[in-house]
Amino acid sequence: MSATDIQYDKLTALTQGDFQAFLYDCDGTLADNMKAHTAAYVEIAQSYGIDLDGAIIDELAGWPTVQVCQEIGKRYQVEFDPTQFATRKSQLFYDKYIDQTKPVGFVLQHLIDHAGKVRIGVVSGGRRATVTRTLTVLGVLPLVEVMVCAGETTHGKPYADPFLAAANALGVDPARCMVFEDGEPGVQAAIAAGMKWVRVDQI
Repeated sequence: MSATDIQYDKLTALTQGDFQAFLYDCDGTLADNMKAHTAAYVEIAQSYGIDLDGAIIDELAGWPTVQVCQEIGKRYQVEFDPTQFATRKSQLFYDKYIDQTKPVGFVLQHLIDHAGKVRIGVVSGGRRATVTRTLTVLGVLPLVEVMVCAGETTHGKPYADPFLAAANALGVDPARCMVFEDGEPGVQAAIAAGMKWVRVDQI
């Protein structure tokens, strides 16, 4: 049995229960693209004279892009327009990296196997165009019933808003939702929303 098979079996065991919806994060959860996102942040940061430590991006995994950019400016004490930074970063990622997206195989297979059995949503701190393209590259966009992306709720992760919006759009009680995440902000958001959760990067 391969390592991927073992991870899949563990994930399946952890997600047994009377759930009506599975809500997946995108980057780092379904898509193995966090290194690519970090590279795009680092490249844009250099144009602002910032030697960005990529560990910050892992720490803030799941935050909306604009908020990550705000935090970068705060930590490095450099003034810039975070919206402009975020736009440039997202465009660079879209143009240079997105078509190289690889799946987190055991999580993607979990989604595929449960589509049609429970409701499927994707809740991401990325922009809708980027998330849509990523899911298209991964081949699962038609299986996703609802997406909640950056800027579509008053607050992003680690607040509950994005997950509650997804549950509402699916017509499912938050308590009957299972969240799949790779970042602490996303886990905090799931807890705040009253949902069960699993950290896929710890399986």
